[in-house]
Amino acid sequence: MKIPTDNASGYESARAIDREVATNYIAHLSIVDPPADDLMEELNDFDRGAMTEFLRAGFDNDDAALKNAPVAMQEFFREISVPPEWLSETDFAPGIRMFHRNSKVILASFVAGVLIEGFMTNIAKSFFITGRVRDQGVRRLQQNNRHLVESFIPGGLDREGDGWKLSVRIRIIHAQVRRLIIESDEWDVEAWGEPLSAGHLGFALTAFSARLLTHMKRLGASYSKEESVSFMAVWRYVGYLMGIPETILFRDEAEANRLFEIGGMCEPDPGIESISMANSLVNSAPLLADMTDPEVRRKFAMYIYGVSRAVIGNKLADQLKYPRTSTIGVLAWFRIQQRYEAMMRNPTLRKFPFLSRIDRTLYDQFSGLLVVSAFDEAGISYAVPDHVYNEESSKW
Repeated sequence: MKIPTDNASGYESARAIDREVATNYIAHLSIVDPPADDLMEELNDFDRGAMTEFLRAGFDNDDAALKNAPVAMQEFFREISVPPEWLSETDFAPGIRMFHRNSKVILASFVAGVLIEGFMTNIAKSFFITGRVRDQGVRRLQQNNRHLVESFIPGGLDREGDGWKLSVRIRIIHAQVRRLIIESDEWDVEAWGEPLSAGHLGFALTAFSARLLTHMKRLGASYSKEESVSFMAVWRYVGYLMGIPETILFRDEAEANRLFEIGGMCEPDPGIESISMANSLVNSAPLLADMTDPEVRRKFAMYIYGVSRAVIGNKLADQLKYPRTSTIGVLAWFRIQQRYEAMMRNPTLRKFPFLSRIDRTLYDQFSGLLVVSAFDEAGISYAVPDHVYNEESSKW
């Protein structure tokens, strides 16, 4: 087993706690996604227009057009279109209902906690090299949020659903970016493992799922055991569609939390890449909300920093060079807002006018990002990057 030099010290500590999980995580830092990588290797022999049209045919299940596509592509979409044996889409309903009941606090948890923790590993180096978050944080935030929403729309993970398509599109984008990074000679395999490895993606998925459940409860969401199990089932299938191998794809919340804990121990302290990503994401939120006044943007960003610090903890926040903000009462205030939302759904209580005068501006702006993000695009683009540096790539 190859141990990336950046992970050697952390691995020694982690395997003393859980040798099996630590070893499995480290092994997957050298594992990528051969089917998707082979697909992009063949597609890159075609011009950009033909490549995009082939991908459109694959996503739209256009058999006539697929007959002219490369063999690797035909095999890829044929295999991914067959659900795994363990999938039971009837298990999704409770989790989907819970998502929509708690949608505002879920988005807040996603932006303030999940995206930060999911990219605190060396996976951040790939985004830093390409400039995808550093230069286009707003776009990245929009796309992450839209993927979240589409995956929890009823039928969104059906073969023809946008949640399905966006999940598989992420897999293909990862394969193309991995190829471009390797060709650029900017990636140190000995130190970091493979770019966008199965290990790092498997770790990120635990943040998007199990950690999201933890953060949203701290911010006032409510859910039952049945709903949390269902929520994790949705994310497990999303991870499968994204190409995460079942050898590191969690089966339940407990497994996901264990991987997050032990995998995190294997990683070095957050570097400049993670610091850049975290701060770019936080400061992109005011722009996503279309705030133009610098002082309004600054105040909103500081509010998000406060929520994020309360969610991820002072240690990680300090490592990510967050500005010092007080977290006193932040979580309690968010929970109060959640109770207020539930109260205002009661027709009797809506008759009391003083309730509408409660100052909830920052909370409403933060939670309102859901609406802005979900409908960013009229459709799904099947173009892929054609240069390792985002600013030099064609639009995708």
